[in-house]
Amino acid sequence: MRRSERIVRITQTLLEHPNRVLSLTDMADRLSSAKSSLSEDLAIIREVFEQEGWGQLETQAGAAGGVRYIPDCSRVQAEQFVKEMATVLADPERILPGGYLYMSDILGKPEVLDMAGRMFASAFRKTGAEYVLTVETKGIPLAVSTSRYLQIPAIVVRRDHRVTEGSAVSINYVSGSRRIQTMSLSRRSLPERKKVLLIDDFMKAGGTLKAMTDLMREFHAEVVGVGVFMSTSEPTDKLVGNDYISLTTLDSVNETEREVKVIPGTYFES
Repeated sequence: MRRSERIVRITQTLLEHPNRVLSLTDMADRLSSAKSSLSEDLAIIREVFEQEGWGQLETQAGAAGGVRYIPDCSRVQAEQFVKEMATVLADPERILPGGYLYMSDILGKPEVLDMAGRMFASAFRKTGAEYVLTVETKGIPLAVSTSRYLQIPAIVVRRDHRVTEGSAVSINYVSGSRRIQTMSLSRRSLPERKKVLLIDDFMKAGGTLKAMTDLMREFHAEVVGVGVFMSTSEPTDKLVGNDYISLTTLDSVNETEREVKVIPGTYFES
């Protein structure tokens, strides 16, 4: 196998298995190559990844050594992405009653979800999260993308309990619209005493995320991070506190003048 072909195959394998330790022995057998040659190939790939801001390669020495691709997102890439999102979201045609914005189409685009997942994974990779938790429905793609880059399971909290999920824990909470709602989570979906990362698409006062945090107490789980695609600048004090990361911030919505202002979120402050 030519070296160029080998490098392409190794790169593809790393990108397909982020945050997973891959055995160098297995890789060498599959590519019919010596470990010394693989080490030289990985050095080239590592240099390119770091130059482009795609992430890092972590190698483990020894007979049972391996390599792990740790996805990252450079500040330049993140700033460009947030700038593009702010421009798209500032379209006055997206204004919904109550000061909300229509985002379903954006959160259905693979390239948006992929980048958002990388950014969340980069921001929370040192938290030790073991599960990504979201509530149905629009937060599901974001949570799945994040879980892919962190290589941990994604769990969905339901608005209504489903018989097919077995016994569940349910709680009532007050939503941002001041309505009493219910959320439930199957007991089989999350073992007790785990570290959980909360991901959602939108946060105003933080009522839903506060309820998710309360639900985690029933599982004796530790919430190690909160990430949202968009938060609002008001109210400034969220029910989940101010220790959260947002990619964008909805600064103001003037329904009368049909004006929307979207600015970078707290991601760049973390």
